[in-house]
Amino acid sequence: GNAEVRFMQLDLASLRSVRAFASAFLRQEPHLHLLINNAGECRDPQSPRLAPSQGTHRGLPLPPLAGVSAGGTTEDGFSLPFQVNHLGHFLLTQLLLERLQSCAPSRVVIVASRAHCAGRLRPDTLATLGRPPPGLLSTFQDYCDSKLANVLHARELATRLQGTQVTCYAVHPGFVNTELFRHTPLWLKPLFLPLVWLFFLDAAEGARTSLHCATHEGLEPFSGRYFADCRPQEPWPPARDDRLARALWEASERLVGLGEAGGSPSP
Repeated sequence: GNAEVRFMQLDLASLRSVRAFASAFLRQEPHLHLLINNAGECRDPQSPRLAPSQGTHRGLPLPPLAGVSAGGTTEDGFSLPFQVNHLGHFLLTQLLLERLQSCAPSRVVIVASRAHCAGRLRPDTLATLGRPPPGLLSTFQDYCDSKLANVLHARELATRLQGTQVTCYAVHPGFVNTELFRHTPLWLKPLFLPLVWLFFLDAAEGARTSLHCATHEGLEPFSGRYFADCRPQEPWPPARDDRLARALWEASERLVGLGEAGGSPSP
């Protein structure tokens, strides 16, 4: 029952919305000690069901995603999963980073997934980052790539923030029954949803590792690490590739319109 909780709408499918949100937040809030990048999306970027309301908040319908075009890609030209899961979070983190540093000690928690193990990002594929061909299998691969990007983002951010009191962590929350699956294709629901109901964690259980990384004392030596079940674990080998992490960072800066003057921390 904290009466000081404030709801501010943010559409990660629109880089314009991310910038507007960050500007409004920085005007209104002098302090920022914790950023949890938790939004997730896994829909087909060509799905005709992108335009309707994105669900409800406290029983009220949320407005449509402003950043999604009629063709299914975002207004910035990227696939919905990759922009929401990685590029939007990357830009948001960069825009809020100076405030996090001024309020240190502070933390950034990036909610990734064990699905990063199926990611196929390589330095020579980053030119087409966030622009996969349409199709269900392509969308799943795009989702896995975005989760690998999350783990690499935390790793490179930690490298660049060494010597500060801002630490960051990538998190696998477990397989959680959330509204992430509300747009599962109708033909797949009879096969998939029973597994979700039987074996997936509920939202409270799925929040444990994120909250652990957000609040547990003594995690500073593990900055940049990948956590699952509330403890550091080794991610898939590509997620430990420092060359790939740096290349992804540089590609992400270009894609979201940041550069040397964009406020990125130096290594």
